[in-house]
Amino acid sequence: MEGERRPLLEVRNIVKRFGGLVAVNRVSMEVYPGEVVGLLGDNGAGKSTLIKVISGVYRPDEGQIFFEGREVRITSPMDAIRLGIETIYQDLALAENLNVYSNIFLGREKLKKLFNLIPVLDHEYMMQESRKVLDRLGIEIPSLRNKIKTLSGGQRQSVAISRSIYWNAKLLIMDEPTAALGVTEQRKVLNLVKTLSAQGVAIIIISHQLYDVFQVAHRLVVLRRGEKVGERLTHETNPDEIVSLMVGAELVEGGRRG
Repeated sequence: MEGERRPLLEVRNIVKRFGGLVAVNRVSMEVYPGEVVGLLGDNGAGKSTLIKVISGVYRPDEGQIFFEGREVRITSPMDAIRLGIETIYQDLALAENLNVYSNIFLGREKLKKLFNLIPVLDHEYMMQESRKVLDRLGIEIPSLRNKIKTLSGGQRQSVAISRSIYWNAKLLIMDEPTAALGVTEQRKVLNLVKTLSAQGVAIIIISHQLYDVFQVAHRLVVLRRGEKVGERLTHETNPDEIVSLMVGAELVEGGRRG
């Protein structure tokens, strides 16, 4: 993936402490444009803390973050969003009582002047723009007037992703994107990840479902107890090796490599 290109995102020696606990200890990683990176590790490995540093929820105690080749200070989620870093958490942060296009424009609604005087919501514009981004990503939702609460889990995931892409996300961080989905919907979300990658969007996926990650990731980064313990190109490894890295070679009996 790398070639002669520079990383879109590079984190160097990130440290995050909570009191006496070191949650992330000198972790470095890169993500290139259009690359899908699986961030893997058992519970408590530091995955969520690391992405919250990248997305501005936490400030690192040590280390540097570079985005598009320059060092940046991400002190809030809005800083990250302005750079083009969008994070989709498991709860998706969608307004269930609003329809699809209203969610894509949530907090950034388009207004027009009624009688050149009164600002009102421009529903037609928001619906047309939402349809464009859904079509671009190959997402099928019968009516954009449907409220979010009527949609399936996979459709909701697709709306959250579409919102990020419409607002020019360059790096998408996805936290357990297939966790609550059935097999058919998992496949649709994974196909959407491949579409985004092909369109140049970089993606970090956190998932406990190794099968899903192996289908879409180009590279895998493994954390254990807050430290990076391995990094592999997906086509050069296998789930057994990744599991042994996740749990620690000293804990694995038999023929797995550590």
